[in-house]
Amino acid sequence: MLEEYLLTGVRTLFLYGLILLIFRLMGKREIGELSLLDLIVFMMIGEVAVFAIEDPYVNMLKAVFPMVLLMSLQVLLSWISLKNKSFRDLTDGTPSVLIRHGKLMKKEMKSNRYNIDDLMQQLREKDIFNLQDVEFAILEPSGILTVLKKGRREGELSLPLVMDGKIQNDHLARIQKDEHWLKTELEKEGITDLNDIFFCSFEDGRWFVSSNGER
Repeated sequence: MLEEYLLTGVRTLFLYGLILLIFRLMGKREIGELSLLDLIVFMMIGEVAVFAIEDPYVNMLKAVFPMVLLMSLQVLLSWISLKNKSFRDLTDGTPSVLIRHGKLMKKEMKSNRYNIDDLMQQLREKDIFNLQDVEFAILEPSGILTVLKKGRREGELSLPLVMDGKIQNDHLARIQKDEHWLKTELEKEGITDLNDIFFCSFEDGRWFVSSNGER
């Protein structure tokens, strides 16, 4: 009996250290920022670890192998997500504007299965009790609600207009601009090749541009 307890304790400590190492290798992200892929992998790794702890006589290699395999898969998918925005949108989702200029976007709320009670609760958590005080409310892919109160100059959202060299036409539409306007304005800033841009946004008359060479 004592031998089983000792064996279980040793395996528990070993797996604890292994899981800690795996999570560090997978990158630092807060719980609220976990993507669907992150959550699935974390749950599966936890299940494998519990199985190995509950049965102290199971071959440890049988527990370690799937955990390392899952970690490798997650690192690979994260790399693909970093390089491919379409894949990133598929796995992580995209932000949704729920309130625009104080007006509820019912279609967006419906598509996200997000009701008015959920919205009001999250607004109250940010000390906002009146929808008319809100310029924009954005539901992030992580489920966190980002709120911009009224009163800011121009009242526009700071959205990425170019990511990884690709124009974000849906974001341009949200600020009521088009591709011609974007290229013309960037040329004024001395930028002629969009492929050189890693990230670009525009807010309150100011550009923020990060080139690929700054990664």
